[in-house]
Amino acid sequence: MQKLILGSEEWCGFPQLGLPTIKARVDSGAKTSALHAVNIAPFQKEGETWVKFDINPIQKNQKTIIHCEAKVVDKRVVKSSSGYREQRYVIQTDLQLGDECWSVEVTLTNRDSMGFRMLLGREAMSGRILVDPEQKYLLGEPTTEYLKEVYQKAVAQRTGLRIGLLASNPELYSNRRIMEAGEARGHEMHFLNIKECYMKLDAVKPEIHYRGGKILDNFDAIIPRIRPSITFYGCALTRQFEAMKVYCLNSAKAITQSRDKLYSLQLLLHHGVDIPTTGFANSPLDTDDLIKMVGGTPLIVKLLEGTQGKGVVLAETKKAAESVINAFKSLNANILVQEFIKEADGKDLRLFVVDGKVVAAMQREAAPGEFRANIHMGGTASVVKVTPEEKRIAIKAAKAMDLKVAGVDIIRSSKGPLLLEVNSSPGLEGIEGATNKDIAGEMIKSIEKNFKWK
Repeated sequence: MQKLILGSEEWCGFPQLGLPTIKARVDSGAKTSALHAVNIAPFQKEGETWVKFDINPIQKNQKTIIHCEAKVVDKRVVKSSSGYREQRYVIQTDLQLGDECWSVEVTLTNRDSMGFRMLLGREAMSGRILVDPEQKYLLGEPTTEYLKEVYQKAVAQRTGLRIGLLASNPELYSNRRIMEAGEARGHEMHFLNIKECYMKLDAVKPEIHYRGGKILDNFDAIIPRIRPSITFYGCALTRQFEAMKVYCLNSAKAITQSRDKLYSLQLLLHHGVDIPTTGFANSPLDTDDLIKMVGGTPLIVKLLEGTQGKGVVLAETKKAAESVINAFKSLNANILVQEFIKEADGKDLRLFVVDGKVVAAMQREAAPGEFRANIHMGGTASVVKVTPEEKRIAIKAAKAMDLKVAGVDIIRSSKGPLLLEVNSSPGLEGIEGATNKDIAGEMIKSIEKNFKWK
């Protein structure tokens, strides 16, 4: 077989990855070939490990991005020319050089600091290539106009949206399901760790950067799933994406007001949504009347800053209620005092609202020996048939909070259904498990429906 003669620098392509051409350093001193890649993320496909990644194929050009995925054939430690050891994913894909094309193994790594996006090592060249180190571009060199044209076509072939999931834990069931649902519908899904994002405030060109300096400027939509402990920073990032004209499934304003328990209850009442009788006071001197205001004991004491059922106390006697309220007040903690719905018998409802429609509902029941302090405290979940009135309340509540996606908690009382809380980042595991419905898919469909191509 006649061998192909290459110079020390050449242009090659990876047709299976959708890369029409990329400049490579031809290095017979390097054993392994390496391809520039960022946002590298493994996933399962038909029981096998695959990896998705982004490539900026043109040096010093961060705007042109090709989204790729390939089957992982290995994961190995590679020593760079500087002596740094790094564990990399290895993929196998076709390499195009001139009129020749053959399968090669390539490692994926961030080569932003290197002079070439591609390094062609001797394993990929063995038996096929001779290198003349004094020559360059023996196979030809594309013009700037040609590069612009071929990469515009390559990017235009993308039919799905590029969606970022802004959250904290990629292993959380809800986050994994959303990623899977988006990929199943043909979208580019990327997990964005809130703590690894930072922003530039600028009137002309606001930016969000990701750890390592990557600029997040090419997303079509963002799904914010912000845990309560980082509401302030997560909402700041969401506002920044909105300033960059990126569609956000739930807005920063809606998430912020949903996390303010007192304001959200006032907002719901303003929109005609009934809640358990609730009291709020600033001074311990008003404790006695505060207790009377909500119908006496037993009653619920809730910390305004409490999250996920924490900071919630059931006071069964007046003495206990006074003690708990005054203890919180002595710490300058803001609290709500709320009537206890005894007839609910430790049960409440979670209605999942997407785009103004109840897509699933379940009943939650406290474990034996526990109380449900007018909120979800664990226990078991089961399918439930909700009434038209309960659906109406859930839809009205989500609309009042301006949330496209909401978990609405309702309790059944002798006065009728009462709203307890509206969650802007509701979990999927319990309700998908109980109802066997693809709620993550409904969230992706909402983005498709509401997103407008720029």
